[in-house]
Amino acid sequence: MPRKALARALLTGAALLALGGAASADEQYFPLQSYRVGPYAAGGTGFFGGFIDYLTLINSRDGGVNGVKLTWSEGETQYEVERGVEVYERLKSRPGIAAWNPLSVGIAYAMIDRITADKVPLITINHGRTDSTDGRVFPFVFPLLLNPYSETSGIVEYLATREGGLDKLKGKTIAVLYHGSPYGKETIPIYEQLAKQHGFKVEQIEVPHPGNEQQSQWLTIRRLRPDYVVLRGWGVMNPVALKTAQKTGFPASRIVGNVWSNSEEDVIPAGDAAKGYVAITTQASGTQYPVIQEIVRGVYETGAGNLADKKRIGSVYHNLGVLNGILNVEAVRIAQEKFGRRTLTGDEVRWGFEHLRLDEARVAKLGAKGLFHSINVTCANHEGEGRVTFQQWDGAKWSVVSDWIKPDWAALRPIIEASSTAYAKERGLTPRDCEAEERVGDTGKRASAEGK
Repeated sequence: MPRKALARALLTGAALLALGGAASADEQYFPLQSYRVGPYAAGGTGFFGGFIDYLTLINSRDGGVNGVKLTWSEGETQYEVERGVEVYERLKSRPGIAAWNPLSVGIAYAMIDRITADKVPLITINHGRTDSTDGRVFPFVFPLLLNPYSETSGIVEYLATREGGLDKLKGKTIAVLYHGSPYGKETIPIYEQLAKQHGFKVEQIEVPHPGNEQQSQWLTIRRLRPDYVVLRGWGVMNPVALKTAQKTGFPASRIVGNVWSNSEEDVIPAGDAAKGYVAITTQASGTQYPVIQEIVRGVYETGAGNLADKKRIGSVYHNLGVLNGILNVEAVRIAQEKFGRRTLTGDEVRWGFEHLRLDEARVAKLGAKGLFHSINVTCANHEGEGRVTFQQWDGAKWSVVSDWIKPDWAALRPIIEASSTAYAKERGLTPRDCEAEERVGDTGKRASAEGK
């Protein structure tokens, strides 16, 4: 990061740490395991900047959620698991914690047992353990909108539309270039399974962290001559992949990026090599959406914006952060309607996330029509059946090039349940009976009743 931007980020983090120092009876607290320095700072500054911008908007425009102010503080992780756990242990005793949002697969994996014991939601929007979609086994983990397997299914469905149908994928070759991390390796089994199901050949090629050198991998791709390359990257790996692909003669239009390879920071550094590149997304980019316009007027024009560079307003990472803010705030709002308009416990907010049902009409009312499609979270489905779309880079901006696509949830659910059941057996856990909880009231309701 430039020195001025780094200095501002660190000062902002210190100021926010002071802001969230102690939640009072009318405050709801969000501890943020952010990363504003290190190789993945572009993602961290954009996402957490958008998240904070939305919380700031809710406070300034609405006075909080039904009179309950939103507070937060940041702990720098540099995207490292050890630092993320240290921030968790340091901040977990703060009162009124609503949810954790680390935006890191490694940190999220390390937190699952901890947050389950502490009964506070862990939000892994667009990432995390795929089987944590099964809320019967993972009651406090929410991979909202998109899990790694539904992402994979969405990409395969999109490639099928380009070929004229799923049956037309038979005999094709798809190379998956993945980040050498738990996040990158998460989809190896599902690509193998979908390849068998649809008759295409898959070649999966690892790129060691952080991804600065990929010459040998792209020489392998040139030798394989695949029909498509799926870029499952993160950070610097993505522009390096696009530039190296150009050097080896592989067209950008035949590369499809995953949800962490879809930002301006991934394509702008690649220059002309990125023109024509396509990537999946759960939310659109741009500033034309009413909620983003409200953030411009009510947050940035008053000097309260979190981004050091205003040009990043409406960017992919910033809009994802805003969307994450919407989902967190709406979960709190929904939970308040059940438990009272006050500071909630983590378990009560968990109930709010399990009833986070935003249809297209509610999305429009929130000023987010076109920004994202909808979400329908339940006790058993913690992803929420989010839909995806695809965008293409023209050298200056992203443009949507597909309808909202529905992943093959019917095919994915048995895989998810097989994995979650194995996890429950290994840990000696008894899966929840979601139908029974809906009939008689879940643990949050009982805990609230006992407290009266």
